[in-house]
Amino acid sequence: MLYFLNQYREFWGPLNVFQYITFRTGGAFLTALIIMLAFGGRFLRLIKAHQITQTVREDGPQSHLPKSGTPTMGGLLILVALVVSTVLWARLNNRFILITLGSAVFLGVLGFFDDYRKLVRKQSSKGLSQASKMTFQMIWALLVIGYLYFDPPNSQFHTLVQVPYLKNAFINVGSFIILFGMIVVIGASNAVNLTDGLDGLACGTLLISALTFGIFAYLAGNMKLSGYLRLIPVPGAGELTIYLAAMAGACLGFLWFNGYPASIFMGDTGSLFLGGTIGLVAVAIRMELIMVIVGGIFVAETSSVLLQVASFRFFGRRIFRMAPLHHHFELMGWPETKVTLRFWIVAVVLALIAMTSLKLR
Repeated sequence: MLYFLNQYREFWGPLNVFQYITFRTGGAFLTALIIMLAFGGRFLRLIKAHQITQTVREDGPQSHLPKSGTPTMGGLLILVALVVSTVLWARLNNRFILITLGSAVFLGVLGFFDDYRKLVRKQSSKGLSQASKMTFQMIWALLVIGYLYFDPPNSQFHTLVQVPYLKNAFINVGSFIILFGMIVVIGASNAVNLTDGLDGLACGTLLISALTFGIFAYLAGNMKLSGYLRLIPVPGAGELTIYLAAMAGACLGFLWFNGYPASIFMGDTGSLFLGGTIGLVAVAIRMELIMVIVGGIFVAETSSVLLQVASFRFFGRRIFRMAPLHHHFELMGWPETKVTLRFWIVAVVLALIAMTSLKLR
């Protein structure tokens, strides 16, 4: 919204800065961070007053039992900070911004309803059924990915998947690109949900992922830079940098309250939309395979669950002491803070490895 102030630069020269994505990126980051810090304490008191607290599963690590009773649904404040910041600083006539904001609100509402049903109404200890949640996610994914397929920002590449680290290497999957995109966005949404099991783990990892994809989105949207770096050019995708900066600022602000020992959890209200929109950005800027590297922690967490279930079902034995993966390391004797910090370090290293793909082509 503030972008349009640059139209009045003839009356006051400094208003010209509002046309630059880099300036508005900083503004979105700081706005989201300030909203989280300014209203986080009040939101926490509100959640406590309504006794919206987390119930820790008894079959989890015993060290997590004291977390029972911790306020949750903090993702609602993250969503508000993210939406407000993006609306203020992004171009609202940009279709990528509209799609991503719409997706964030849809998945945020889905996660909110899930949390509300199990924590407030006490209608089910597990909230929405997995089938119901997956159905809504599939409908959303089909709509957004289908739209990008039938009205692609770059029709020359709309059925191609770019292979990172190789020069001009593409895989033409045809119409299966819709299914592939759906797997990416739904997988990312649920992967973050699985990762959100330790204080600060999911939020810190999302912060790193958002900053990394912010760089990729800016480069993909810049025709000169994308051509030089041999990226698929995506006109208009640079505005997604604003959304990702707002996400990073909101996650950093949430860490103030979610760091060990956590005062509040994000719940499904936060994890579903944060993961889902990160995946959507990867699809929109045509860097689906890079998502596997940047979101390596999320991939590892999800894979550990799938492998654990498959191994136990077919061979009657477990691969890990407990899944998701972070619980495995806890049961090995690592303190929770050490697991979180080391996962963050791995996430930073993976982000740097992903960035090297910009020159290794």
